[in-house]
Amino acid sequence: MPRDQSSVFDRLGAIRVVPVVVLDEVSQAAPVADALVAGGLPCAEITFRTPAAEGALLALAGRSDILVGAGTVISVDQVDRAVAAGARFLVSPGFSADVVRRAGELEVPILPGVATATEAQAAVVAGLDRVKFFPAERAGGLGMLSALSGPFPGLRFLPSGGVTLSNVSAYLAHPAVFAVGGSWMVPRARVAAGDFEAVTRLAAQTVAALDSGS
Repeated sequence: MPRDQSSVFDRLGAIRVVPVVVLDEVSQAAPVADALVAGGLPCAEITFRTPAAEGALLALAGRSDILVGAGTVISVDQVDRAVAAGARFLVSPGFSADVVRRAGELEVPILPGVATATEAQAAVVAGLDRVKFFPAERAGGLGMLSALSGPFPGLRFLPSGGVTLSNVSAYLAHPAVFAVGGSWMVPRARVAAGDFEAVTRLAAQTVAALDSGS
């Protein structure tokens, strides 16, 4: 694995929680980033679910205080656009060999989604050792995670989908988990209302809960 890819995964592991951010306006990008950094979560997965995603990545690309990646990347075209906009890592909801291959060509870390042994095996065959477990709760939660980690001991997972403040500590305690993804600290309605103080408060609450082990 190229050094930069390993470094990115190390940083995600150190941060522990990757905020999954849906932005409706590019102008929301900077204040959301400021709020996450202030709350102790200097990371953002900007999802390609809205037209604002590419511009938001561009707006944050030059910042050194926050690690910014692109989420919901489901096509080779989106890989190219996300990387060109400055994404440091990519996240997909499912496994696509073409998407993974293109990310590898561009030497950008990617976390494709897996929910079955077949998908996990495809990730291993593709040379990956980090994947997203999605949708975590719907796919069987910690029990399924344990089942998958048995035959694939070299894989480390980022559970996302149904991870909340109430179960995040349990996921992070699993030995096969290196970080988790969630959106509870960046509620779309609060962001749309310009309530960025709420983002800071929820991020700080998350960090405090993890530090206390609760």
